[in-house]
Amino acid sequence: MARLHHLPPALQQSLEQRSLLKVIAGLSNFDPVSVEMVARAAGGGGADLLDVACEPDLVHLAIHASGLPVCVSAVEPDLFPKAIEAGAAMIEIGNFDSFYSRGRFFSAQEVFQLTIQTRKLLPNVVLSVTVPHVLPLHEQAQLALDLSNAGADLIQTEGGTSSRPLSAGNLGMIEKAAPTLAATQTIFDSLKQAGNDIPLLCASGLSAVTVPMALAVGASGVGIGSAVNRLSNELEMIAVVKRLREATSSFSSSLAVSQKCS
Repeated sequence: MARLHHLPPALQQSLEQRSLLKVIAGLSNFDPVSVEMVARAAGGGGADLLDVACEPDLVHLAIHASGLPVCVSAVEPDLFPKAIEAGAAMIEIGNFDSFYSRGRFFSAQEVFQLTIQTRKLLPNVVLSVTVPHVLPLHEQAQLALDLSNAGADLIQTEGGTSSRPLSAGNLGMIEKAAPTLAATQTIFDSLKQAGNDIPLLCASGLSAVTVPMALAVGASGVGIGSAVNRLSNELEMIAVVKRLREATSSFSSSLAVSQKCS
């Protein structure tokens, strides 16, 4: 966990307070116009971290447009060093949502090997690794523990693409988030039982309605992608990010009060 101290102090504090808000431009989104708009919205809305595709020019653009620390996502470890040289604060293997529609799935062994390769390549850089939601929950929990032992600094969950909400409104939002919430709860309980306190990021299919649920089941932060990046209007994006910020901050404040009273 010592590598987490390499992160900017504000980002460390967000993790400690379990209020980290990461906005995801998209692992496969290499459109500079789109990335810049998401970046401005993330910064303007009060996010803590911006996640972009692993390309040095996008890193420069994202840092300038958002004023936020930048995480780069990829599934090819060799891409990471140049992004770090360009100013990225951390790296991430995954998430894998954009691959599933192409019929590309990642096994536990493949994700584990990618983690080993990445850690050897960049031993001192903060590394987040996504656990594929296509694995049964007990296998997700075991993989999270294995990844932590292999050098991952954060574990991220996913699951939005497998959800098929049947309801409208808030109930539909909860149905959409159910797979990633279940994964977060299962992984958190398994890690806690093993005495492992690696931070969890809950991502994929979340909204302002379900963000507090993600934090309540053990996440230290949340990753929000399509709820922001699918929008075409920057003002709408900023409004969504602000609502998400309010949701994380409200949970963090409630948690601090309950801890103080206990």
